[in-house]
Amino acid sequence: MAEIKDPENTIIIDLKDGPVVIELLADVAPKHAARMKELARAGAYDNVAFHRVIDGFMAQTGDVEHANMEKDYNPRRAGTGGSDLPDLPAEFSKLPHDRGTLGAARSSNPNSANSQFFINFKDNSFLNGQYTVYGRVVSGMEHVDRIAKGEPPANPDRMIRVRVAADVQE
Repeated sequence: MAEIKDPENTIIIDLKDGPVVIELLADVAPKHAARMKELARAGAYDNVAFHRVIDGFMAQTGDVEHANMEKDYNPRRAGTGGSDLPDLPAEFSKLPHDRGTLGAARSSNPNSANSQFFINFKDNSFLNGQYTVYGRVVSGMEHVDRIAKGEPPANPDRMIRVRVAADVQE
């Protein structure tokens, strides 16, 4: 794993192939970074499916309302929900949607991001300034590249466990 510079603003996502370490950009998008930490600490992201994974584009997950339990997983509803918390205002910045960046998924309303996010498989400059960038993968991108593809995938991969690095006792 990568060296973790700021454990309070680092997320570790355990995938089937190994850990993905994400540096949250709390200085750029403080509300989005805080939300991800809050949901991770509550265990809300554990076992949530990657419900929309487009090869050469991005992998989307984080629908804690519809996609976290095997018995409740419905591919027609996955991706339509959020958390019980209020939606977040957009925190657009000049940061580009490059490979490995974390973007806030939302509806057509720019201020509708809640719990869902996506990880860019490649540089997606057409998203710049339209979706909040609030993190970047610092290690484990090879595991992200192996997430099952599909909209939704037939057998979706899941975030096994999502933790804030500051809370991890090794």
